[in-house]
Amino acid sequence: MADRVGGHRNVSSLPKAHLHLHFTGSMRHATLLELAERDGIVLPDSLVEDWPPQLSAADEKGWFRFQRLYDVARSVLRTPDDVRRLVLEAAEDDVRDGGRWLEIQVDPSGYAARFGGITEFTDLVLDCVRDASERTGLGIAVVIAANRTRHPLDARTLARLAGQYAGRGVVGFGLSNDERRGSTGDFAGAFRIAERAGLLLAPHGGELRGPEHVRLCLDSLGAQRLGHGVRSAEDPELLDRIVQAGVALEVCPVSNVSLGVYSDLTSVPLPQLLAAGATVALGADDPLLFGSQLAGQYATMRAAHDLDDPTLARLAEMSFEASLAPSDVVADAKRDIAAWLA
Repeated sequence: MADRVGGHRNVSSLPKAHLHLHFTGSMRHATLLELAERDGIVLPDSLVEDWPPQLSAADEKGWFRFQRLYDVARSVLRTPDDVRRLVLEAAEDDVRDGGRWLEIQVDPSGYAARFGGITEFTDLVLDCVRDASERTGLGIAVVIAANRTRHPLDARTLARLAGQYAGRGVVGFGLSNDERRGSTGDFAGAFRIAERAGLLLAPHGGELRGPEHVRLCLDSLGAQRLGHGVRSAEDPELLDRIVQAGVALEVCPVSNVSLGVYSDLTSVPLPQLLAAGATVALGADDPLLFGSQLAGQYATMRAAHDLDDPTLARLAEMSFEASLAPSDVVADAKRDIAAWLA
């Protein structure tokens, strides 16, 4: 029997897989402040006393402000020990929230200049992942993601890099940043490289753009899992296609509202997605910028949509079903989810 908080089962003790967490965005706010002070980096007020920042990506100017904060946060990572600390603390935070498995997403090109290149940085991240996993018991894998604001040839380079580490800690290939920028079809070549390497194909789509972009991700990139994908709910025919194809959706409710995709948490169409039979894995996206960790996504959706505990347990089960976690991790988690519900 799960422990209870305020008459409800405690969502923090519900076993979960976390499939949508960005590398820099996983940093603790206190760590950001400490590292910035160490190196004399002046942070904007929205990352200090006004944290978490008021964000909106309703227009490109809003997204630029969001991206600028992300870049500032990335700049405080100066040493291998900083990277090791970030990964360990992200793992500790997930374990505290019931996490059993994490697929953390990183674009090595964003760190290459400071850490000796994309290969050297990827080696560092994977070493940190192994260390954090041993120390916390959390299973961790890496999704390498290209940046759609950069040239598609850069994405091909990253896809080849990801393929070199397939089976050695890297499990997937993604495409992130403002989905209104660039041409999705131009990245098809990179995704074919990743596909040949046996990696999961998990681009962002269906958050800042609607169903038409989800179709592009499916048709041009061969998406097997969608970063966000929440706006598939606007097109029943598309949503049915997603369900029939078994494409999972990494839904990040708090960030959806923070970025202005939805006006409030009750507008996030999670019930519609579930009613249609979609596989949904709740994720925190960028806790550093949105102020909410993994368990918070379950708690806010429970409150916003009056979800009962069997529905929360099913969401947790689906997070493992959509993951690339080893079969024993999935089996143990499902057993403990059933115990949480008992």
